[in-house]
Amino acid sequence: MALDAGTDPSEHSGRLRRAHEQFTTAGRVTRPVRPLVAASWQRSARARVSPDGAACVELADEDLAACRDGHPLARVMPLIRELTGAYAGDGEHLVAVCDAQGRLLWVEGHPRIRGAAGRMNFVPGARWAESAVGTNAPGTALAEDRPVQVFSAEHFRRPVQRWTCAAAPVHDPRTGRLLGAVDLTGGDGLAHPHSLGFVQAVARAAESELALLAPPPAPEAIALGALGRDEALLVAGGRKLRLSRRHSEILVLLARHPEGLTGDELLVALYEDEAVSPVTLRAELSRLRRLLGPELLASRPYRLTAPVDADFDTVARRLGSGAVAAAMTVYAGPLLPGSQAPVVARLRRRLADQLRAALIARADPGLLADWAYSPWGAEDLPVWQALATALPRCQQAAVRVKLRELTAELGLATGSQRPGA
Repeated sequence: MALDAGTDPSEHSGRLRRAHEQFTTAGRVTRPVRPLVAASWQRSARARVSPDGAACVELADEDLAACRDGHPLARVMPLIRELTGAYAGDGEHLVAVCDAQGRLLWVEGHPRIRGAAGRMNFVPGARWAESAVGTNAPGTALAEDRPVQVFSAEHFRRPVQRWTCAAAPVHDPRTGRLLGAVDLTGGDGLAHPHSLGFVQAVARAAESELALLAPPPAPEAIALGALGRDEALLVAGGRKLRLSRRHSEILVLLARHPEGLTGDELLVALYEDEAVSPVTLRAELSRLRRLLGPELLASRPYRLTAPVDADFDTVARRLGSGAVAAAMTVYAGPLLPGSQAPVVARLRRRLADQLRAALIARADPGLLADWAYSPWGAEDLPVWQALATALPRCQQAAVRVKLRELTAELGLATGSQRPGA
């Protein structure tokens, strides 16, 4: 959040200008600069961005039209306009949408504000990447891959310091690839934390719309859903199959190993008890082959013969690309939560730990709340602590109550287990 409720904007802006001058002349970051902004200023300085100057227009006329027509976000611009039109018009703000390189493809809104923004080249075709113009909401949102609000002299370039902006990245819902960002730009009225929440909601709506518009998977592909359910759901060849627990575990393992697994490897991965006979596993595999058909499940080694689109792999892939918000849209809960199979349990812990660590590091209050208020996050103390820190002070009360309850329960539980008990 750029500005706490009750803070005088002009007074805070003055302190930021003095801190900005201190940084550009002596290279020191002083209060009240936020850590996110300080990191962005340092990246801007390393990129040799001048504190003065304007953005460069890289796309014009035919080039701009071609980029717009071919960009995935063109398909959701009607939705973005519908969601932001009244907000921007009533508040005299601009709505901008940029690509992953920070080039503004659309800048729309109040005519007078567009004219004023045009004087600093905040126009379609201009490149507003952080590496080109320094700290700004769309550019820094792309650099951080998280929603960002930038107030007044938090902007690295002086000509931009009369503005406030809030932006959120947009990802491809299937691959997690960063597509661009949605931005709101205007005056001090945008310094309210609600502006950041609003632009984040618009970005999420755009991702949901892209998911609805996406072409269906190839007919030969297998879709496997195993997050948040003990019995996985398999979609293959137009059929929907609800699998038994053991068959669910086998499919998860085969999806993770497209090269295939031997019977011995599956035996070790599935059973804690080494006394379980290989005959037991072969019987399970025979039943699974009858269910799926020999055209989908091959043997020697055991493997699936078609590509698998597994929800847990999608989450891991998006986390690997840094698309934390996109990963959260797919994460429906722990992987086969009731499974005791050794390898499945390890996969479950690893995926949950990676996602929650990314959420805590990202410090996005909306994403943290999604986890904290879920069944699997209700008692996750570190996430609740991170949520309390990330929220504006005026919204922390309920979270602080929950934190006190969790801390008391945890203290009671640990206190009751004395050494030797």
